[in-house]
This record gives sequence, structure tokens and C-alpha cells, in this order.
Amino acid sequence: MPKKFIRSFKYAQVGALHILATQRNIRIHLAAGMAAVVLALWLGISRVEIAVLALAIAFVVVVEMINTAIEEAVNLVQPGEHPLAGMIKNIAAAAVLTAAFASLVIGLLIFVPRLIELWPK
Repeated sequence: MPKKFIRSFKYAQVGALHILATQRNIRIHLAAGMAAVVLALWLGISRVEIAVLALAIAFVVVVEMINTAIEEAVNLVQPGEHPLAGMIKNIAAAAVLTAAFASLVIGLLIFVPRLIELWPK
């Protein structure tokens, strides 16, 4: 394999480890995602539902990573307080909130019917 290709994986690993070490929200999203996967396995949901769930989890994690990259870039360009810098960060945070809300809806659509079936009558 070409060295550049292998090196790109190392750079990605450094980025992933950095975000895990420094960003509390990514750890929260990953914990919620793992809990959803455990619940999905316990409930025996279909492969298609697992795929949708995996995409929803990945979507939130990726948007959180992009949010962090945007925040870091804004801090580099504008270290001090600036209304536009703050707005850029707020918009990126809103993207994460939107992704998390969409994933919550997906989780509810998948899990609630199964959990209702288990509810004692």
C-alpha cells in the first residue's frame, strides 16, 4: 500500500483520539449510540432497522466532528470574541442539534413499537 494512503489513516486516528479526549458531547453521542445498539440487539430488530440506526448514529457523530472542526477553525482565525465568529459556532451547533433530534425520531420510530409489544397487558 502506498505510504500516503496508510498515513491518511494515522491522521484520521489522531483526529478521532483528539475529539474523544477533548469533546464531552461526542462521548455523550457515542454512549447514546451504544445504548441504542444494545437495545436494538436485545429487541432483535431487523437488519434494515439496524442499518438505519447505524446511519443515524454515524450521522450524529460525523456532524459533531464537523462542528468541532468548524469551532477549531474559527478559534484559529478569530481567537477573540466576535459576533460573526459566535454565530458561525452557533450555526454549527444547531446542525448537531438537528442531527441528534432526527436520530431521536428514528430511534423512537424503531423502538417504541417493539417496546409497546413487550408492555404487559
